[in-house]
Amino acid sequence: MATSENWQLFIHNGRHNHKIAVYSHGHAQAARLMEEQLQQTEQFKKSHVPPRNILRFFREQDVGCTVNSQKIYNVVAKIKRDRMQGRNRVEEVLCLSTERDYTGFYRNGEDSNVLSDIVVAHPTSIAMLRMWPYMLIMDTTYKMNK
Repeated sequence: MATSENWQLFIHNGRHNHKIAVYSHGHAQAARLMEEQLQQTEQFKKSHVPPRNILRFFREQDVGCTVNSQKIYNVVAKIKRDRMQGRNRVEEVLCLSTERDYTGFYRNGEDSNVLSDIVVAHPTSIAMLRMWPYMLIMDTTYKMNK
């Protein structure tokens, strides 16, 4: 019997009152990715393979695979965070555009330090604009649900 100021614990039978689970799905230890799977996930992410296809690959390789989709999404998110090195999404876009020789401009709002406009163009697009200055096609779509 263990006692404290506010509670008491009586152990009548110290054995488990149920059998050990046969299925390990959902258990954190069983759902973790092995080192080889982590490396494969990183390679798949570099190749732009969607997480659902990564999970399908692991399940085809090992029929008893207990990795779930949430674990794959978490690993992919961690890879993205590590790659961004503490930058937010806008900073990451500007950083990647300069790394890959894109031409980029951005403008802050007049009264605040909030980003109001951003333009990023591929070097080939700039060359084509110089060749045909009277025709300009812009893709102004932006995914608002991210």
